[in-house]
Amino acid sequence: MSLMNKFLTLILLSTLTLFARYEAFPTKVCPAFNNMKHSKNTHSIYLDTTKKYTIMKEHKGQKLILVKGEQPAQRWVDTECFSSLFTKIHTKKYKTLDITQNNLLALSWHHAFCETHRYKKECKKESTSLLRSKQNEQNFILHGLWPQPQNRAYCNVDRKYITMDKYRHWNKLPDLGLSAETKKKLIKIMPGVHSNLHKHEWFKHGTCYGKDTEAYYKDAIALVEQIHHSNVSDFFQKNIGKRVTLKQIRDQFDRSFGSGTGKRVELKCKNGLITELWLHLGSGSADLGVLLQNAKPVRSRCQRGLIDKAGYGK
Repeated sequence: MSLMNKFLTLILLSTLTLFARYEAFPTKVCPAFNNMKHSKNTHSIYLDTTKKYTIMKEHKGQKLILVKGEQPAQRWVDTECFSSLFTKIHTKKYKTLDITQNNLLALSWHHAFCETHRYKKECKKESTSLLRSKQNEQNFILHGLWPQPQNRAYCNVDRKYITMDKYRHWNKLPDLGLSAETKKKLIKIMPGVHSNLHKHEWFKHGTCYGKDTEAYYKDAIALVEQIHHSNVSDFFQKNIGKRVTLKQIRDQFDRSFGSGTGKRVELKCKNGLITELWLHLGSGSADLGVLLQNAKPVRSRCQRGLIDKAGYGK
């Protein structure tokens, strides 16, 4: 570094001390450049919406931030990358879509999922915790609420977010702006939040639902809670470690939600284990029974399977 460059650097550093520093979460995934001209980004650094950054300075629509562990650590990003309005603007446009008339509620049996996904954070958490969640042991958990048909995905989503999602860089997707209460409930019924599954589900499926993020997940939570308070949940709890048939499961739906609702339920299995229930839903109500009645009957390739218990190995 030349003497002149060193001198300019010292002036910059001394000037920065005049500004009050603060920390903030970015609300947008943005490239972090070495300079204000945005001509270079060493190591191709992008902001992580799950991490706080020190804001050192703001100048001409840009912020100078500190990216710890990088060289250079001081980076320039657009001011809008930390705008609190981003999430509101980002989710508002999805309200303009028509609310979907047919959806698929995918519910996972957590222990069966973890048999083949032991590397997942939510599975490691369950296997190492001394106080395992009874919620996960005895109930189905939320995988997703998917507007139909299946090719209805990524509605009005920016190309960069689609790319991030498809490459499973879910932690880099923007925060969804969920309320504290909704986020708390979601974590209980969707352990995949620990792996940012909720972000993936929103960007791929939720953006086509016709409501914003808060309403989308409130609807999903309400549907799962209806399952948890039904004969279906009781049946699975009483038969953990046993093999059951699709007919038995559909009978429980008929008892809980009305005659014929079981025919709208599809059973998913892998290696002899029941992994998921797919509930095909119509529209016109918040009541799960009515939604099932308003959907068309479906076929299921899997006819029977084992209800996996806690721990690895059948």
